[in-house]
Amino acid sequence: MTRHLITSAIPYINGIKHLGNLVGSQLPADLYARYQRARGNEVMFLCATDEHGTPAELAAAKAGKPVAEYCEEMHAVQAEIARGFRLSFDHFGRSSSPQNHRLTQHFAGRLADAGLIREVSEKQVYSNADGRFLPDRYIEGTCPNCAYDKARGDQCENCTKQLDPTDLIEPRSAISGSTDLEVRETKHLYLKQSGMRDELNAWIDSKTDWPILTTSIARKWLNDGDGLQDRGITRDLDWGIPVKKGDEDWPGMEGKVFYVWFDAPIEYIACAGEWAEAHGLDDAAWQRWWRTDMGADDVRYTQFMGKDNVPFHTLSFPATILGSGEPWKLVDYIKSFNYLNYDGGQFSTSQGRGVFMDQALAILPADYWRWWLLSHAPESSDAEFTWENFQASVNKDLADVLGNFVSRVTKFCRSKFGEAVPEGGTWGAREEALIGHLTEQLKAYEGHMEAIEVRKAAASLRAIWVAGNEYLQDAAPWSTFKTDPDQAAAQIRLALNLIRFYAVISRPFIPDAAAQLLQAMQTGDDRWPNDLTETLGLLAPGHAFTVPDVTFRKITDEEREAWQVEFSGTRG
Repeated sequence: MTRHLITSAIPYINGIKHLGNLVGSQLPADLYARYQRARGNEVMFLCATDEHGTPAELAAAKAGKPVAEYCEEMHAVQAEIARGFRLSFDHFGRSSSPQNHRLTQHFAGRLADAGLIREVSEKQVYSNADGRFLPDRYIEGTCPNCAYDKARGDQCENCTKQLDPTDLIEPRSAISGSTDLEVRETKHLYLKQSGMRDELNAWIDSKTDWPILTTSIARKWLNDGDGLQDRGITRDLDWGIPVKKGDEDWPGMEGKVFYVWFDAPIEYIACAGEWAEAHGLDDAAWQRWWRTDMGADDVRYTQFMGKDNVPFHTLSFPATILGSGEPWKLVDYIKSFNYLNYDGGQFSTSQGRGVFMDQALAILPADYWRWWLLSHAPESSDAEFTWENFQASVNKDLADVLGNFVSRVTKFCRSKFGEAVPEGGTWGAREEALIGHLTEQLKAYEGHMEAIEVRKAAASLRAIWVAGNEYLQDAAPWSTFKTDPDQAAAQIRLALNLIRFYAVISRPFIPDAAAQLLQAMQTGDDRWPNDLTETLGLLAPGHAFTVPDVTFRKITDEEREAWQVEFSGTRG
């Protein structure tokens, strides 16, 4: 048994996320967590809401609520939607938690003691109309790198270039839209990342198994232009973690808070502390996952995120961990994803474009979305959601291949042998060949899951489903029954065991359907298959089953056309 620490990029609190957000972090992280649990490994799967900074303040103001109240309400909403998609977090925390306050201030104190923080007097954009400084995301404008006209003051979401607010062309206030802006002087703290460039470069170079997407983005920010730059870690905002040096006040930093991108990744660690407290456990319970001097040296830590989050997770957060001089666990593997686009455009929370998670669940159960999103995950390049492709994938993969197999086998058995696994007959060359083929396919599937090759894993799983259908078509027990009922019984006995086998190995992708199939087979035995000859004989003659309801229904052309109109790209 190995131990796996798994974190998903934490979503902003500012509203319900779209399907592109889901497939870029939380959903593949859940797939991997479910798979590792199924293999008998110990898993700690953590996520949280990112509640500080501009997105929270702007969204709360738009909703007409105090920001703390807004965040509490939206955390509950996001947690409920996560449950709807069957995201199996061990804990879904909050970056505004007391644990994250303490830990963020602790790291700041350690970095200061190590000489890695400097005070900087800088010029910053001030909005006369709003009566406040406008750091990072409070400012929108045109990106100087790619000319995207909705770039934010901290980063362009189109080309991922990190920016300062003063870099933007034709800047405007994200609060009021005012262009009555001026530059004033203010004082902030900077993390001296530039002094850690060689250490970070060596660390990234040691990660030879990382995806090309991850390492290419990391090296770009390390080496392009002037290389790694020092980064501001405080902001002139009201909502956030007050700037302190551990438990001590920080002279000159009164009224300021830590920058959201400084405290948000620290929430990964703090979230484990929240988990321990929620379960009545002591600090040692969570520290064994995060501190190498408390046992975390044997933990495999994997992060999941969209490509726009890579710079902060490969540079700024590791700089915080390394710079602290304490034995915190560093990430072992970063699985990053490209963008999922929507029907000829882009998903965008801020612009309200695309299908959002709550809307998706109102249309169809979670498994339909989980299967499509994971089997089309944007790994090697950007992917695109279209309603035609979604309909075709659901109808062919889920309804025609898996669902049809289950329906044909169980209904035929009920009509000819009753609702119990039939006895009689023996396996022959055809069955032995199927077991050999499935053994190879299962190894391929396991290999892709271990390597977190999501689309390849989905393709391997589908191939395993297809193999059962091909066997059923070739063996034709409905014809065999006419001349050799015992042999037909042996064929159906194998097919019923295939249903249980499919349920067990498919659960990371489609957990609800898997549970339905196990219930229909009236078994709680969900052990991962090792010996397929043994596995495909676990449901012995006489074992009762029930014919399940339709596992997956087909999407009609009328439904698809209606959804295309209803979700034409904007969210009201």
